[in-house]
Amino acid sequence: MRFRPGFELDLDTVLGPLSRGSRSPNVVRTEGGVTWLAANTEDGAGTLALLRRPDGEVEAEAWGPGADRLLEGVPAMLGAHDDDSEFVAHHDVIASARRLNPGLRLGSTGRVWDALVLAVLEQKVTSAEALRSWSELCRWFGEQAPGPGPSRLRVPPTPVAIRSIVDWKWHRAGVDLKRRTTLITAARVAPRLEKAVELKGVEGRAWLRKVPGIGVWTAAEIAQRAWGDPDAVSFGDYNIPSMVGHALVGTKLDDAGMSEVLAPYSPQRQRAVRYLSTAGFRRPRFGPKIELRDYRAM
Repeated sequence: MRFRPGFELDLDTVLGPLSRGSRSPNVVRTEGGVTWLAANTEDGAGTLALLRRPDGEVEAEAWGPGADRLLEGVPAMLGAHDDDSEFVAHHDVIASARRLNPGLRLGSTGRVWDALVLAVLEQKVTSAEALRSWSELCRWFGEQAPGPGPSRLRVPPTPVAIRSIVDWKWHRAGVDLKRRTTLITAARVAPRLEKAVELKGVEGRAWLRKVPGIGVWTAAEIAQRAWGDPDAVSFGDYNIPSMVGHALVGTKLDDAGMSEVLAPYSPQRQRAVRYLSTAGFRRPRFGPKIELRDYRAM
């Protein structure tokens, strides 16, 4: 299929939240400019390939049982349902970031499960630790992606696969007891969790939080990807409050301070954060680094 967006589109930016860099097992960008995504859908596993043409049109092709679902979801994934018309920049740096990134859209996959697994793995650990566990679980318990994509492209493990993992394999993947318990609990009610996409907003995030172990931060991370929630700020994040604070008021903030500074942007607080992060603002590098732990050695 071909999709011609009626808006300025930066494909890499809109798909950025779905990837974890060049080592992501389920999102791979090849030298020819094709972005490959492997995902679970209601109909089964599927692979989606996206290529943005010079004229702005996006060419999409899909394979596997979930192919039709993935193709139907391309416009939403690329931000066609996103509405920033009422967004007002209350800080000069955000106004500038918006001018520099007119193609920023908040995309939505329409699916909770894959985003949930990665978000839970990222709880209270470094990004390197989470990516290692994510890659190993996808490789060991996820499917080879359907179609002609890159050989390392993997579909994330399904709820059934998550429930089948024995303790020593969780340990081998570096996933501690708390996170594995959350994933197993979520896997038992996975179909019901997809209702969050219909509820959206505060109600959708509250629905996800019915699962023990899924708190404010995890629900926000899922919401940002599953339905492009423009107000789902990741409170509890190690980096974001400091990044927002230094960008907007010139000093480090905690969650309470960030909530106060971002209050004028409600109900589009996450959009403001995305403008800052896309523009390259980062938490200043000072103070002790987070210790890189290897749960497999414990």
